[in-house]
Amino acid sequence: MRNKWWAKLLRIVGIVLMSLTAAFTLMGGAGTTCVALNPTGYEGKFAGIASFQWLWILFVLIGIAAGILGVRAVVMLVKRSKHAYRAVIFALLLGTIINAVHMFASRALRGGSMPVDGVLYTNVLTLLVFLLFRIPGIWQGINFERTTDNQQVNRNTAAIALIAVGLLTLTIQFMMAPTHTISGFNYADVWHLALSILGGGLILSGVLTILSLYSPTTNFKALWAVKSLRARN
Repeated sequence: MRNKWWAKLLRIVGIVLMSLTAAFTLMGGAGTTCVALNPTGYEGKFAGIASFQWLWILFVLIGIAAGILGVRAVVMLVKRSKHAYRAVIFALLLGTIINAVHMFASRALRGGSMPVDGVLYTNVLTLLVFLLFRIPGIWQGINFERTTDNQQVNRNTAAIALIAVGLLTLTIQFMMAPTHTISGFNYADVWHLALSILGGGLILSGVLTILSLYSPTTNFKALWAVKSLRARN
């Protein structure tokens, strides 16, 4: 069962989906910082939450925490660590609950909740997917906590996840433009340079991880030895 192609595919899909959800949740929590610290700014668009500024600060802190826990869960999934599945469910439940409260509070106080809706729905979708993974027939094939001696499988999955999150990081400011543009200025693009560097770094790391699978360490050592000999001569 463990060698079925569909089990390998579902495992990759699950880890990539969890990676994207963790990154989206983390960026959502961090992105709320601007409004939490300055609710009366931005032409008064968020003035309705001013009396509950403390609540939005909690949304930031717990949202970031949920994202970090999600990243930790992804690492555990890739490593097939014990209790990896439990870590995933906990992170997704925390992300779902905090973003649900955030969404309803935003709708009640300022009449709108985007883009929190997207973060919430992503957490819910990923949570449902991982709950479906626990169906006995499926879990027997994709068991995320079953150890393996084939490290190439783990590295392939990690590489795909890195590239996927890198692409999300590079494009998030453009996807969020419709809900973050005020008077012609896209506030989601304030961290353009930082996000570009981070996204590019993640993609590069993923590509290098894939390339390393086809270039054994021994070959690198041999190449280094040849270069050293040539330099001496």
